[in-house]
Amino acid sequence: MRILLIVVAGIVLLVLAVVVIGSLLPKRHVVSRSASYRASPEHLFSLIAGPQKWRPDVLNYEAVSVADGREFARETTRHGETITYELLDRTPPKSLKRRIATENLPYSGTWTYSLQPNGEITTVRITEDGQVYNPVFRFISRFVLGHTRTMDAYLRALGKATGQEVEVKD
Repeated sequence: MRILLIVVAGIVLLVLAVVVIGSLLPKRHVVSRSASYRASPEHLFSLIAGPQKWRPDVLNYEAVSVADGREFARETTRHGETITYELLDRTPPKSLKRRIATENLPYSGTWTYSLQPNGEITTVRITEDGQVYNPVFRFISRFVLGHTRTMDAYLRALGKATGQEVEVKD
């Protein structure tokens, strides 16, 4: 019985520590990752700006237009999560910016894609300006998953879509 009480107290203390540490972390973070590709900015931009069916984590992708001219895209992942993104800015083939338009998620933010050519190589940089509202999810995002995990997967998938393996960098 004493051992069970110690185990339960340990679990309670661990959960409490996660909540307290998560509460002390800032809600907002800004992180960037990049990778270089042997491809033209125009080709990479068309993949980034177009249907995301080349990404292995996307099960369904649909473009959604609204009456006021704003552009949205809805993605459903293989995990069953559906998120809508709004296009905020597009300057082909140099940059693109999207924000999460789905409300009531434990996170929100924008991704800005920057494409910089250098001869036959184009470097794609993604900058995430995000907010994580739930302290537990903030702790997990910061210390377990990492803020750059999704960007890293995106940049690697972009490499596979262009027939190459890439090294993701800060």
